[in-house]
Amino acid sequence: MRIALFLMRRLILLIPVLAGVSIVSFFLIRLIPGDPVLLVVPETATAQDIELARERLGLDEPLPVQYMHYLGNLLQGDFGVSITTNRPIATDLVQRLPLTLELVSLSMAAALVLSVIGGIYAARHVRKWPDWMTRIGAMMGNSLPEFWLGLMLILVFYQTLQIAPAPSGRIDPDLAVPPVTGMITIDTLLAHSGRGFASALAHLALPVATLAIVISAPLLRAVRAAAIEVIESDAYRCAQAHGLPESVLVRGYLLRPTLARLPALAALVFGTLLGGSVLIEYVFSWQGLGQWALRALQLRDYPVIQAFVLITATAYVLVFLLADLVQAMLDPRVRI
Repeated sequence: MRIALFLMRRLILLIPVLAGVSIVSFFLIRLIPGDPVLLVVPETATAQDIELARERLGLDEPLPVQYMHYLGNLLQGDFGVSITTNRPIATDLVQRLPLTLELVSLSMAAALVLSVIGGIYAARHVRKWPDWMTRIGAMMGNSLPEFWLGLMLILVFYQTLQIAPAPSGRIDPDLAVPPVTGMITIDTLLAHSGRGFASALAHLALPVATLAIVISAPLLRAVRAAAIEVIESDAYRCAQAHGLPESVLVRGYLLRPTLARLPALAALVFGTLLGGSVLIEYVFSWQGLGQWALRALQLRDYPVIQAFVLITATAYVLVFLLADLVQAMLDPRVRI
């Protein structure tokens, strides 16, 4: 009952948060220099044609009136229509959202595994060469721009070593997999296509590795610091003095208190992951939300940018909610 009430309160708070995000994004986006109407009308369009296009798109009305129309449609589940493609935004979201979720989820999972294993291993060998190597790797991962790292991985593993597929999609072009969930790994498994699943993993390897290396740096440092604090605590030293096996010490006394601080930081890093995926999707031709939003930003496609900001904000809030629940399970001192 306590957890249900907590979830209800947080979900209710989601309403004013998203309302504020919609207001800020709606008005700030329109401060971008340039007129989107001029990008969709032909070069031979007259002034009357431009005004008619502006009226058709609803951009001739005052901004408060435009926002009220946008909010009314949004409450009915209608994100609007793209200015540049004239496609319903909801259709594009259904196609592109699973692609980004798959990439982001796998990258976050890989980063968490790498951070937990590397951080605990470094803490148990503090001031020795594994610790120094881990800290140097975290420093390098934190300082490398994700788009540059992605390009370098393509240069090394695709162009030079030729062991990675071309960064031109999510699966080999000669393989056809019927879309069910939109996530290529799940769809290939549902289609019982072993070759398709292997191809999907091969295409995911470089973009997932790029994002995981970049976002695992702060997570790894946090895990290492928390693990060192636990190892130096009286409870751990007492258990160690009683001669408990290493496996028991790690599972029973080190792992859980070390991970208790990780969910909140992981939720913060998730925002960086969403931002980083925009460039990574462009580099690897992933056709997800990031590439979609980047193109909309270049073309000043207001409805698409607004939908992307709103979906990102929703995902961010839900990830923080999940992080609070996980932290409450890991740390009994936390009450929700």
